[in-house]
Amino acid sequence: MDARGSSAGAPAAAAPQVHLVARDERRVALKKAVVLLSGGLDSYTAAAIAKSEGFGLYALTIHYGQRHAREVESARAVARALGVVRHQELTVDLRPIGGSSLTADIAVPRDRDLDAGDIPSTYVPARNTIFLSLALGWAEMLGARDIVIGVNALDYSGYPDCRPEFVRAFEALANLATRAGVDGAHFRVRTPLIALSKADIISRGVQLGLDYGLTHSCYDPLPSGQPCRRCDSCVLRSRGFAQAGVADPLLR
Repeated sequence: MDARGSSAGAPAAAAPQVHLVARDERRVALKKAVVLLSGGLDSYTAAAIAKSEGFGLYALTIHYGQRHAREVESARAVARALGVVRHQELTVDLRPIGGSSLTADIAVPRDRDLDAGDIPSTYVPARNTIFLSLALGWAEMLGARDIVIGVNALDYSGYPDCRPEFVRAFEALANLATRAGVDGAHFRVRTPLIALSKADIISRGVQLGLDYGLTHSCYDPLPSGQPCRRCDSCVLRSRGFAQAGVADPLLR
């Protein structure tokens, strides 16, 4: 996601809608998966795990008015590295809804106590519900029955839409609310990281040969583009690399 970040009030990416074809679809496996690709460490790893399991990846990145364009640029780099079948970018601007320091002129919290149990201002109202709904629509059109999302219920900021019960509920909705579901298809929301620590996620990615230097995690990077090292996402990432015994390529 390597341009300088834009302000909260500016568009997160130059192109409102982009459709990239990475390779000839006639040559890919019939088993398709739509993967929500943010350009972060977790979505990259989740997508790579799905690829290792034999899925042809259809990556979906959402321009939702997020604070920094660098996130989207990292998603493009990650999509190329993964060799996805298609990379679809959609614009669904959540800034008019507001309520989050990622989409509004609200300070990103830093040096927060991650064990406090409160939900921080970086929570974007209903974001994963919206994103999964878009992924579901594309999956139904593609004839895919698997959706991959890199949510994690251990080392995370307490967002309610990262919990296993949310994923189960959405999966049930997917099978009730679509023509494919009514016709007997079964959609599955795959969450390969949901019970892993950040260190475990990084270790798995290293095993798969992933280049985490392509990713972006910081909620509010410095003017130089370097991570702030103080927001929740930076702290969780730093802790994960340290516990995994691996150097973070973004900090070299």
